[in-house]
This record gives sequence, structure tokens and C-alpha cells, in this order.
Amino acid sequence: MAGLGELERAVMDHLWSTSEPQTVRQVHEALAARRELAYTTVMTVLQRLAKKHLVIQQRDDRAHRYLPVHQREELVASLMVDALQQADKSGSRAAALVHFVGQVGADEADALREALAALEAKERSTGDNQSGTVRAG
Repeated sequence: MAGLGELERAVMDHLWSTSEPQTVRQVHEALAARRELAYTTVMTVLQRLAKKHLVIQQRDDRAHRYLPVHQREELVASLMVDALQQADKSGSRAAALVHFVGQVGADEADALREALAALEAKERSTGDNQSGTVRAG
């Protein structure tokens, strides 16, 4: 995931994979099973993610528990919008979007078509209501 370092992504992946807020120890144990990692490193990463407003830090007796602010899909969408805004600054937003769409697979292209069709239908229905037309329903 662009915008996050490798360890930040690993921490976020772990938090997204659990249904309960996690302590530093729980995150450390999960990640240390796959790589050598200091407890304090995990603590620092979680604190940085909290400063970036990507996780919420909750006080629980003597430990802090962390949970993601956004679902994975929301964060990815936000990063994609940020990338488009950066491209917009150089005047290449449309080109970047076309290049992105050219790299997606068939299933992703179908999902994009469905999302665009739903958006167009919503805009049409909103436009109908704004023009004073009452929809039967």
C-alpha cells in the first residue's frame, strides 16, 4: 500500500484481520512469528499510525489497545484519491486515471463498470428529484 512503510502495512494488515482492538503485545506476537522484531519497534509504529490518524489508541487499564480508524477498502480508496490529486497538480489527472484503468483485470474492470453505472443512476435520480419530478416508487 503506497503511503505506508512495509512494517506499517504489516501492522495495519494484522489490525484489519482481527475483530477486537489489539495491544502492542498482541500485535508484536503476531508479527514476531514471521520476522525478528523488537516490542518497542511495534510500539513506535503503532504510535506513528495513531499520529497519522490511521489507528485509534484506547486506554485499557495499564495497556493501550489499537484499532484501525478505517476499513482497508476505505484507506486504499483514500490513497487512490490522493494520488489522483497529485496527478491533478501537474495536469495529468485524466491520463493517470486512464493508465490505472488500463492496468486492471477483467473482474476489476467489471466492478468499475458496475460502480460507474450505479453512480450514473444515482445522479439521474438525484437530478430528477432536483428538477421537481416526483418518481413513482
